[in-house]
Amino acid sequence: MKFIAGSIAAALSLSVALYGAMIDGAKINWATAGKGEKVIVFVHGWTCDSTTWSKNVPAVARKYQAITLDLPGHGKSGMPRGEFSMDLFAKAIEGVRRDAKVDKMILVGHSMGTPVIRQYARLFPQHVAALVLVDGTVIDAKTAAGFAGVADRFKTPDASKTRVEFIRSMFTPLTPPDLKTRIEKMMTAPPDAAAAGSMAAMGDPAIWKEDAINVPVLGIYADKSRLGNRELLSKLFPSIEYTEIPGTDHFLMLEKPEEFNRVLMAFLDKQ
Repeated sequence: MKFIAGSIAAALSLSVALYGAMIDGAKINWATAGKGEKVIVFVHGWTCDSTTWSKNVPAVARKYQAITLDLPGHGKSGMPRGEFSMDLFAKAIEGVRRDAKVDKMILVGHSMGTPVIRQYARLFPQHVAALVLVDGTVIDAKTAAGFAGVADRFKTPDASKTRVEFIRSMFTPLTPPDLKTRIEKMMTAPPDAAAAGSMAAMGDPAIWKEDAINVPVLGIYADKSRLGNRELLSKLFPSIEYTEIPGTDHFLMLEKPEEFNRVLMAFLDKQ
C-alpha cells in the first residue's frame, strides 16, 4: 500500500497544468509540472515547440517546478499582430512568468531559444537566476546579417521545400531516423510567416551587441558543435561552464536525454 500511495503522490507531483497568456494579440500556450523552490523555464528553438523538452521536463519536475511554453507563432500559440522579434519572444516569457506568479527563474534555451533567453535577461534581469544554453545560437552582428537572406527564402513560392532542406541540414549521420521524422514534422508545422519572421528576428544586429550577461551560465553543446564558439561565449557569458555531449548533434536533449539531464540537474542543484 505504501508503494501505491507513493506512486500516486509522484504522479500528482508531475501532473501538468495548462494555461494561456496574451502577448500582442497572441495567446501563449504554456504548461507547468512539478513543484519546488526553483523554477526552470524551457524555451524551444526556431519553428519548434514545447514538445522539444518531452524527455527532460519529467526529470526536472521531480525536484523543481518546470515550465514550458510555445513562443508566438509556434506550436499551439497564436500568431502576433505585429512583427516577430526577440523582444516579442522575451515578452511572451514575461507574460508566462506573471501568469505563473513566480519571481526568479532559470531559463533554458535551445538553438534560437538562446538569443531569446539572452534578450529576456537584458529586459528583465531582476527575474533571472541563471541561464542554460542548449546548442544555442550565439553569433556576432556581422554573422547575423546573413540571417536576413535566409529569412527571405521562406517568403518565396518554394518556401515549404526550402524549409525542409534547411531543417534536414541540421541532421547528421548520428541523428536516429525516427527522431529525424519527429523533428521534421514539428518544424514544418508553423506557418511560413512564423518561419521567416523568426529567422529575421535572429538577424537583427541590435540583439548581437557584445554586452555581457553576468549570471551563472551553463552551455550544453553538441559534439564538436558548429555553434560552440568558446571565445565568443566566454566574452558574452563570463561565468559560463561549457560542456559537449559526445555522439550528439543539434537536438542533443532528445538524442541522449539521460546524459543531458544529468548535466542539467547538476547545474540546477548548484543554483
